[in-house]
Amino acid sequence: MDFTKTTEQDSLYNNLENMPINELLININKEDKTVPLAVEKALPQIEKLIAQVVIKLKSGGRLFYLGAGTSGRLGIVDASECPPTFGVPYDLVIGLIAGGDSAIRKAVEFAEDSKTQGWNDLENYKITANDIVIGIAASGTTPYVIGALQKCNEHNIITGCVTCNEGSPLALTARFPVTVVVGPEFVTGSSRMKAGTAQKLVLNMITTATMIQLGKIKGNKMVDMQLSNNKLVDRGIKMLAKELNISYDKAESLLKEHLNVRQAINAYKNGNQTHK
Repeated sequence: MDFTKTTEQDSLYNNLENMPINELLININKEDKTVPLAVEKALPQIEKLIAQVVIKLKSGGRLFYLGAGTSGRLGIVDASECPPTFGVPYDLVIGLIAGGDSAIRKAVEFAEDSKTQGWNDLENYKITANDIVIGIAASGTTPYVIGALQKCNEHNIITGCVTCNEGSPLALTARFPVTVVVGPEFVTGSSRMKAGTAQKLVLNMITTATMIQLGKIKGNKMVDMQLSNNKLVDRGIKMLAKELNISYDKAESLLKEHLNVRQAINAYKNGNQTHK
């Protein structure tokens, strides 16, 4: 099909190699400022997609991100940050990348060109209609992603996508498409820049809004976060001290007993602890 790939159009800037560092930074920043405005225009689409994610996860399903290259890496980053941030299992949000885990660090040539591998990768996780799959591709033409979403549609698995080209094959394949049109990149075709930033913003929205809807945030605090380092332990103690109006030392003792901020709050309020 014919459509205009704005992500591949010539940069609005030329002779980049002759620009001093200051000018390079000013112009990159000028382009970056346009990204949140592009995301804003897509908010109605993002809302519809998140509503579907919430329904599936509330009924015991999983969220899969599927992408190649930068897009695949961004999905893996967002998925991998859900367990430590929200205390959810590692198999609730799963990021898959064309070429497998080795492609996270080193590009795997032509991996994204397979129309069947994406579905094979999903089948390895025993995907069912209880799950939801979001394809991520700035171009909207990645065979690895499109092929997988087509098979998902055939199997009545809800599909969404995050892309940056209007009318792309991916957007037309996904049942709940999100299209964020960021225009030409500062370096022509380098979709790791504005397109990648837009995708990161949207993925942040998807998982953060979903986890809030699933009750993983209390007030505005990450009460289910994993206490995996001293910084987070200290944050948890301060959350308890403020929420329960107790001293830092009492909060520290309480957290050591329950090892989870939410559980510590509930235990204290229910009187099921000894730290009065």
